[in-house]
Amino acid sequence: MLHNLYVKNLALIDEIEVEFTKGLNILTGETGAGKSIILGSVNLALGGKYSADIIRKGAEYGYVELTFFVENKTQEEALKRKDIFPEDGVVVLSRKLMSKRSISKINGETVPIALLKEAASILIDIHGQHEHQSLLYKKNHLTILDAFAKENIKQVKEKLAKAYLIYKEQKEELEEALTDEKERNKEIGFLEFEIQEIRQAKLSRQEDETLEETYRRMTNGKKIVGNLEEAYEYTGGTNSETASEAISRALRCMQEAAGCDEQAQDMFQQLAEIDSLLNDFNRELSDYKMSFDFSEETFFEVETRLNEINRLKAKYGNSIEEILEYCDKKEERLLKLQDYDAYLAQLQKKVEETEAEVKHYSNQLSLLRKEESVKLAEAIRKGLRDLNFLDTQFEIVFRELGTYTVQGTDEVEFMISMNPGEPVRALGDVASGGELSRIMLAIKSVMAEKDKIETLIFDEIDVGISGRTAQKVSEKMSFIGRNHQVICITHLAQIAAMADAHYAIEKQVEDGVTKSKIFRLSKEQEIEELARILGGAKITDTVMQSAAEMKELAERTK
Repeated sequence: MLHNLYVKNLALIDEIEVEFTKGLNILTGETGAGKSIILGSVNLALGGKYSADIIRKGAEYGYVELTFFVENKTQEEALKRKDIFPEDGVVVLSRKLMSKRSISKINGETVPIALLKEAASILIDIHGQHEHQSLLYKKNHLTILDAFAKENIKQVKEKLAKAYLIYKEQKEELEEALTDEKERNKEIGFLEFEIQEIRQAKLSRQEDETLEETYRRMTNGKKIVGNLEEAYEYTGGTNSETASEAISRALRCMQEAAGCDEQAQDMFQQLAEIDSLLNDFNRELSDYKMSFDFSEETFFEVETRLNEINRLKAKYGNSIEEILEYCDKKEERLLKLQDYDAYLAQLQKKVEETEAEVKHYSNQLSLLRKEESVKLAEAIRKGLRDLNFLDTQFEIVFRELGTYTVQGTDEVEFMISMNPGEPVRALGDVASGGELSRIMLAIKSVMAEKDKIETLIFDEIDVGISGRTAQKVSEKMSFIGRNHQVICITHLAQIAAMADAHYAIEKQVEDGVTKSKIFRLSKEQEIEELARILGGAKITDTVMQSAAEMKELAERTK
């Protein structure tokens, strides 16, 4: 359940912290007090979108933190599958909001916003003010049914999705293959030209790298050779002033001295080594210089080959490897076109086999859905009766789409009759906004039991209702609160009276600055708040007495 909400620097909120309880938590307050901001803060912590103007004026950032107690084993296992591990049964979701970016964390560890949303979907379900409008769209009806039936249809849906993906790819390939003969011959001719052009080039892997290195050496060859020749003349050329000749003369001079003195002998040996090293260097220098000995004809051949390879790269790939891979694919395509009838027959057979598989899984899924739809419809009918829909008929109707989709071939629609003797019709043709809101409440209560979601938040579920209906809604909310934590923003005294914990939201002006505050009410304060809702601007003794009676009646009803 949601244990703690902490909000800082958002809109009218400077800093608030509130602890929620189990059961039915009610939030009330005057219009504009900040009820929507508090619920909006929860949405932001769960990954909702925001604009920079939500951050309190003068603050650098906004911050929201939600602390959950995870007591449900199903939720705990679902979180662990996302690599989220409750610490001592606690999961903390937080989000720091800045003008251009936000930072999301789970248990203090920074996570992507997508993971934050996934965690939120396991821990909490929020029913916004206009969510009931989604019931007007048939595609959402199938989503609700599949969510209700997910344990029984999961495997079949996965098999169908896999088969449908293959079927779709094969069907697209078949449609491309069904070209007329003229277009096919045109493609064959073009493929033959491309393949011939690549194969005639007789490319070898990494040939371009070797040629480019050779070309660079040739291009710089003249400059290099000139420098090498000059170096050779200084070290070992025919000139009498070379280093080699000078060292030879020095050796002759040192030879006689070496026979007379031991130190001179050591120096003679050192000079002899230098002479040997210089001779080795001159031989290597000569060989290196010879490696640059090439003809203009050889240079032209290298340049021409490189130009040809680069031209092929521009057409078929950025490297020789890519060009050869491209050629292999085109040869495979050419073989198919040349043996077109066999290729087409084989492809058609594959499509038929895969379509049969898709049809099988679609039919299997449809049967399972229809079985589950009976259970869902009965559960919703019971929920509607609890919400003062006494003579209402509710059905789930199936229609064939006439085409395959990743969801199968079913089109599902919720149908309802609000009055005895009237045929069932589409929800949007019959139900008003307030009725849609109650229908969604019935669905939410059914789905909450199915999904084992502990915390449900309802934002103004009381829109468009009053009197006996409001009383029934309050009883339903209290009933849901027996097995779930419910947090509800309301304007109706009937619903507020059912609170297990009642919180008031007020605007206060401190030092000329307006701030929203939230605090839990005592039993006496709850009655005063009920009186405010009932009586409006003037609260009389009679109104206070009515509020007290309403609270007492609610306590007996729970």
